[in-house]
Amino acid sequence: MAGSRLEKFGTVFTRVRDLMRSGVIKSSDKPIWYDVFSAFPPKKEPLYVKPQSRSYIKKEETVLNIYYREDEIRAKFYEVYGTGPRVFDLSKSNFFSTCERFVEKYKELKCSGKLDEAALFEETGKALLAEGIVLRRRGGPMVSPEPRDPVLELKLTDMLAEQQSVSSVESQELEEHAAQKQTSLY
Repeated sequence: MAGSRLEKFGTVFTRVRDLMRSGVIKSSDKPIWYDVFSAFPPKKEPLYVKPQSRSYIKKEETVLNIYYREDEIRAKFYEVYGTGPRVFDLSKSNFFSTCERFVEKYKELKCSGKLDEAALFEETGKALLAEGIVLRRRGGPMVSPEPRDPVLELKLTDMLAEQQSVSSVESQELEEHAAQKQTSLY
């Protein structure tokens, strides 16, 4: 018919004018404003101009970083102790990670005001250890409340060397015993 009905293609006036020229709209059915618009056209043609998108220019997002006081404690915790041996269990709504427990205990000890900032971190680790939460420093041995069994400290190579020396002593004793039996028989 008259093409697209979107206002992007021509103005309402040009579309009505073209419909009247083609005979789709009779001159008796023309809109009231048509004569006024044709007598006094606007100084600037009201055309739809598509806004140019500058996709090649990336705007820098100015999202402010939000820092809490606890973030410093968490950062130091993860630096010293790492993520820990346990996996975060997000399926439980009441799950508290070791780090969160550390932060809570840190804040509790800080509110008591008995310790200075330097010793507060270490004392928090000791307090959690007293509660049964074992913390392991990065790259260091695991800190546990009770001493380990010395048998667990033995290495396989040490055990094999010890077993070989015992077996060689036993074989020498057996040879001596067999030699004594043979001499006693004669």
